[in-house]
Amino acid sequence: MAKKKTKFICGSCGYESAKWMGKCPGCGDWNKMVEEVEIVKPGRRGAFANTEAVHFSGERPKAAPITSIATIQEPRIATDLVELNRVLGGGIVQGSLVLIGGDPGIGKSTLLLQVSSQLANKQKKVLYISGEESVKQTKLRSERLGVTSDNLFVYSETDMDYIGQAIKDVAPDLVIIDSIQTVFQSEVTSAPGSVSQVRECTAELMRIAKTNGIAIFIVGHVTKEGSIAGPRLLEHMVDTVLYFEGERHHTYRIVRAVKNRFGSTNEMGIFEMKENGLEEVENPSELFLEERSQGASGSTVVASMEGTRPVLVEIQALISPTSFGTPRRMATGTDHNRISLLMAVLEKRVGMLLQNQDAYLKVAGGIKLDEPAIDLAIAVSIASSFRDKPTRQTDCLIGEVGLTGEVRRVSRIEQRVQEAAKLGFERIILPANNLGGWSVPKGIELVGVSTVAEALQYALGG
Repeated sequence: MAKKKTKFICGSCGYESAKWMGKCPGCGDWNKMVEEVEIVKPGRRGAFANTEAVHFSGERPKAAPITSIATIQEPRIATDLVELNRVLGGGIVQGSLVLIGGDPGIGKSTLLLQVSSQLANKQKKVLYISGEESVKQTKLRSERLGVTSDNLFVYSETDMDYIGQAIKDVAPDLVIIDSIQTVFQSEVTSAPGSVSQVRECTAELMRIAKTNGIAIFIVGHVTKEGSIAGPRLLEHMVDTVLYFEGERHHTYRIVRAVKNRFGSTNEMGIFEMKENGLEEVENPSELFLEERSQGASGSTVVASMEGTRPVLVEIQALISPTSFGTPRRMATGTDHNRISLLMAVLEKRVGMLLQNQDAYLKVAGGIKLDEPAIDLAIAVSIASSFRDKPTRQTDCLIGEVGLTGEVRRVSRIEQRVQEAAKLGFERIILPANNLGGWSVPKGIELVGVSTVAEALQYALGG
């Protein structure tokens, strides 16, 4: 007879305990322990023991010497979305498990339905499994997006047993699960979306993907903090984790990889949401600079690298006298601690009295930047707003700033300068150590600087 066992599981990291605790010993979060009832059947070692059902061919893999394994390039399935291919590392790898998360209504289902249509038109079998919509609702959305193909199969189900059987019957090249929080294992007694259900269902899908060479995309809900709901173990189990980001006040969306076993994690794909679905943005730099103000102080442009792609972004700073005992430091699009650091450098090395000033910084367009090469642009923006002197509209700044006030070299300087030249910038202020050793585009003036004070001399005239 099956035995009932009560346990408490942390909703953040999946830590299990026999008793409730206010603070999770695994991750340190408070009030995340949730009670779940587990039914243990006699003679069963757990949900990971029975793996025969996922081997559709009936064959079990065998261990082999590493020297006998052929090192051939894994074939990839390329979509028609070049931006998505770049983020994935060149396309969809067969047998991979990809997790994509994002806010509700951001466009996750729209993106995956478009990808399904593109692969189906290339004679690839695609199985779209929806646990949140009926097949008729999915059909209505597909008509709006112009999706029509006999190779696209739609199935509405939440039971993992039926989903596994459907995958076996269709034998697709790509499977999409929308979403993992709605799928459940009948042998696990907890509710769908709980830690145990998400973990066991993802493990089952992982075995199906690896043993049968089927690429599987699973959609994950996000919490109010912006992280994917469920245990942290979920992100460790999958091959790739994609975040679908964007602001409701803008029509563009950003796909960013935070984990990728088959490519870089620094890549970024940009799309624009339109009536007929998502469309690629071929030149994102124009998108981020199209509303730049003329002759406004506190505004600079930096050439930042997002993976292998250079992107020009406007950085805005506002410095004003404080009315509080402690000045405020606020940032949107970058770490607010970077403002305090660079303001300390300006105060100590340049002589600006900023300790009684509030500082507000924004990366225009909603994009997030975290590389060191944006330091010089932030420092010049702060100085420009403080002195109320605008920079030249055709200036672009690149460089990392050290605590001693030096401007340090950055990587891939040639690609950054070429992108700036393409958009009509005439002068680039960059680290002096980055000069030489590469070809300079025509019509571009390079100004090499060694210190922040020297950069301010050129950018602001003093």
